[in-house]
Amino acid sequence: MATELKSRAQPPVRRVRERAIAVQEAERSFAGAHGVAVHALSGLSLHVQRGELLAVVGPSGCGKTTLLELICGLQAPDAGSVQSEPAVLMPQRDLLLPWLDALDNAALALRVAHVPRAQARERAASLFEELGLAGFERARPATLSGGMRQRVAFLRTLLAGKPVLCLDEPFGALDAITRAEMQDWLGRALQREPRTVVLVTHDVEEAVLLADRVVVLSPRPGSVVEELEVALPRPRLRTDAGTIALRERALAALARGSRGSHGRHEPPGPEPGQATQARAAAG
Repeated sequence: MATELKSRAQPPVRRVRERAIAVQEAERSFAGAHGVAVHALSGLSLHVQRGELLAVVGPSGCGKTTLLELICGLQAPDAGSVQSEPAVLMPQRDLLLPWLDALDNAALALRVAHVPRAQARERAASLFEELGLAGFERARPATLSGGMRQRVAFLRTLLAGKPVLCLDEPFGALDAITRAEMQDWLGRALQREPRTVVLVTHDVEEAVLLADRVVVLSPRPGSVVEELEVALPRPRLRTDAGTIALRERALAALARGSRGSHGRHEPPGPEPGQATQARAAAG
């Protein structure tokens, strides 16, 4: 993995002025087995300021992917409202096309937007070195490590050109060492290419390390249990007292949400939204 110079710790800067995303009392249900409705979201409200990184954490099946797809316009709420600047989804799986090399996979969003192949490859290639991918432009996905595949997928998402990035468990399938490296890398990448970001993760520590704010969701149907401001300087360390304290607060909020939802859990079911993820990946 390419090494980069580490910047000095900087105090958090309030870069935002206006809202990029506003979700108000959103409701979403799906048809489940035997005609029983699956309630994914219930009265969910949140906002994201322009330039902010918001992390969303919650138990499995609480509607986190559904929330991202609402923001990206891939679904519509049954009730309430969802307003967002143009957004693109990076799904849980990298969805790289095995017959294309890394450069063509990264340029896929541009090709979907009818940019000529040579021009699309040139634009993607200009970022390969910056994102630690130099020398792997012609590599097929099968020859890339998990972390490198995620970098290509992130670059594809970035090149879609949307001001809002919705990242759905981007590092969930990686081993612990690679995941930690990719968390550090993502923080640096977003410093170089600032966007409004909504990051869905099961990893509370990951949320605290990367986000400006953390929203904790209840079990399904998902609603906001607590919002935590992460007023810590960057880069953040896992062993810092502030990081540990916020991680524990988020874990406590998750526990409270689970206790508060006792008796209203939905039956297990498939996570809605997976059918739309492939086309979302290309923007």
